[in-house]
Amino acid sequence: MKKLVSIVIPAYNEADNIFVIAESIKKVFSTIHYDYEIILVDDGSADHTLEKIKEYANTSENIFFLEFSKNFGHQLAVKAGMDHAYGDCVISMDCDMQHPPELIPEMLLKWEEGFEVVYTIREEDKALSKGKRSSSSLFYKLLNWLSDIDLEPGAADFRLLDQKVVNIFRNFHENEPFLRGLVKWLGFKQYAIKYNPAARFSGKSKYTVKKMFRLALHGVTSFSIKPLYSAVYLGFIFSFASVLYIPYVIYAFVNNVEVSGWASMLMTIVFFGGLQLIILGIIGIYVGKMFMQAKNRPNYIIRSTNIQNK
Repeated sequence: MKKLVSIVIPAYNEADNIFVIAESIKKVFSTIHYDYEIILVDDGSADHTLEKIKEYANTSENIFFLEFSKNFGHQLAVKAGMDHAYGDCVISMDCDMQHPPELIPEMLLKWEEGFEVVYTIREEDKALSKGKRSSSSLFYKLLNWLSDIDLEPGAADFRLLDQKVVNIFRNFHENEPFLRGLVKWLGFKQYAIKYNPAARFSGKSKYTVKKMFRLALHGVTSFSIKPLYSAVYLGFIFSFASVLYIPYVIYAFVNNVEVSGWASMLMTIVFFGGLQLIILGIIGIYVGKMFMQAKNRPNYIIRSTNIQNK
């Protein structure tokens, strides 16, 4: 009996890419001895993505979809797909063809060798703008420096997970999951495959610099409290520095020396005021995450699906 491979694909405004990615996967599996199913997750698209998904699903018995009630984000879309995937292994990949389906046979080969997690590392794309490459590099440096996980630069959301790993993922109910970090944190036998990203078939990248920064912030605050320790250390450092200033103040008072420098004093006040706001912001992020998690709301809402027909 053939093993079943579940492929999870989140889609947000990817109407022109649905047919291309599905047909490319179909072509790959025609050359290997596995059954497969594709689970497309429509993440609240504003274009005709859902219509294209349903249209394609009507042509095949192994195409399934989940429709979110609104846009919940890429990470939760992948999580939702995994929650409903019951193949012997689950592969997650993007819809824009930058994750080459031709890499799937190699991933399955490593899985058959006993690796329970086969993840991919994207080689640097020289065609990308300098700003995009710099922000990506900064993302991993910041994440590894501030968190308790160690992600290789270029680690992608194109990965294979054994069903035993996916079963553990189903028990996670974080409202802002950082899947790359969670996969690394889980352990198990892992293997990395490097690949050169293909050109996006259609549409624009959804990961702007702002979203990359926000994702890094989620990653850091999900896996580490180092920023809180950093706030404490900064407090001690500046408190000690202010103590060193006391002898000068006493000298000026005793000798009736005028203490000048209102401009520099104002700058100092503004600097420390800003620093306090940053520290309060760091604390606020952690408190906010606890607040949202304590509400125990569902992480995503499925408006419609055809999975019950499986």
